[in-house]
Amino acid sequence: MSHELGKLPYSYDALEPYIDAQTMELHYTKHHQGYVNNLNNALSKNPELSKWKIEDLLSHLDRVPESIRSAVRNNGGGHYNHSIFWSTLAPANSSNNAPSGNLCDAIDSQFGSFSNCKDQLCSAALSRFGSGWAWLALNKVNRLEILSTANQDNPISDGMCPIFGIDVWEHAYYLKYQNRRADYVNAIFNVLNWKEISERYSNACVLASALRH
Repeated sequence: MSHELGKLPYSYDALEPYIDAQTMELHYTKHHQGYVNNLNNALSKNPELSKWKIEDLLSHLDRVPESIRSAVRNNGGGHYNHSIFWSTLAPANSSNNAPSGNLCDAIDSQFGSFSNCKDQLCSAALSRFGSGWAWLALNKVNRLEILSTANQDNPISDGMCPIFGIDVWEHAYYLKYQNRRADYVNAIFNVLNWKEISERYSNACVLASALRH
């Protein structure tokens, strides 16, 4: 079973003016597709691993043969990270511009306010040297945590559940924002799909509760 590039849930220009259509098309069809192709190529050398879900591969990298571990980590991470990324973006909509439900309550409890949470996410994204991601994740003790990872690493490899991430690789923003990463990071909050993100948090909490029992 090969891993596949999922269908983008909106058109390339749907996130304008915050993310331009050309960047979206290149990012999705070239970069993400490249990760999928390279992942499948690496797994072809160990067909039994092709049956594993991407989450299982990244959660148990120690079980992946050393000869392909780096390829699976980098390209599997690229595939998984971008799959989350696309699903947690949506056209700008004033009715979907903030967390809701349990996620809203958790953010207020742990960060004081959504504004504080946003500031910390922006700081994580801007302080990541070189390429990587900034994440909001549910950690091992079921609390929200803001962190950044290098390259295509994902919090799932450290036993966390990623809620959403901000891609700060230059290919995610350079055509429109050039070296102005801060402008891109601030702009992306206009197209975050908080309905999907809030649902991901609720599902992660349910899963964590089931695992505890």
